[in-house]
Amino acid sequence: MTATGTPYGTIPPSSPQPQRRPVSLPRLAQMRAAGEKITMLTAYDATFAAVADAAGVECILVGDSLGMVCQGLHSTVGVTLQDMAYHTASVTRGLHRAQATAWVIADMPYGSYAESPEQAMRSACQLMQAGAHMVKLEGGGWTAPTVRFLVDRGVPVCAHLGLTPQTVHALGGYRVQGKDEQAAATLRQHALELQDAGAAMLVLEMVPAALSAQLTEELPLCHTIGIGAGNGTAGQVLVLHDMLGVNLGKMARFVHNFMADAGSVKGAMEAYVQAVKNGSFPDNALHAW
Repeated sequence: MTATGTPYGTIPPSSPQPQRRPVSLPRLAQMRAAGEKITMLTAYDATFAAVADAAGVECILVGDSLGMVCQGLHSTVGVTLQDMAYHTASVTRGLHRAQATAWVIADMPYGSYAESPEQAMRSACQLMQAGAHMVKLEGGGWTAPTVRFLVDRGVPVCAHLGLTPQTVHALGGYRVQGKDEQAAATLRQHALELQDAGAAMLVLEMVPAALSAQLTEELPLCHTIGIGAGNGTAGQVLVLHDMLGVNLGKMARFVHNFMADAGSVKGAMEAYVQAVKNGSFPDNALHAW
């Protein structure tokens, strides 16, 4: 007798799925111009990446959050470039088992880009060769020259402001950023500098909803992606394990467990996509500051 399933949770290459357009920077710009929200989830392996792609998630972030959710580290600081390249390659292999329509963003880990633009380029090359379409780096205006250096050499860049986990010790913990007038003005200036340097995307983490909405209006060339930043951004991102409720500790304010009312992981991801698209998630009264 021939088995009809596939082993170990794999998705056969011939799995029938509705055909969708591959996500690209022009496609993301079209979505934003049309008022359609961008959806993003983290993924760290082939199977979850393939399921996210099949669920209609536009962007997959291979986040250095893998250090905490996969490796058991206390922060993202211990994640290496080799770790990121390994997981990026795993994710992109998974996408090719499905439709491979999602846009893949890989985090540049702590210590892989701050020394010089040349160091950042070497690190970015490893991640792009592993299959990433874009790299993400954390930091304010000091990263703008590095962003420009990478963009000028054909590497799409996503910036990251607000709560930047790689520098959580310097920030004094996981706290909302940009709450007072001076901090908000500094964050705004950094965002404008990063857009001017060519960053095509900007993650805003734990930033007040009003400030995030203002920045989104002021950054027409840089798509804002919020996490704990309210519903006024161009898109949203969550850590996969958080949105599936795979968390033994207290859930962050900005997290919603989409698995609670879903019958499958794919169903939970589809519910997340729908909620972001229709504006029901995040709810500023529940998930933002």
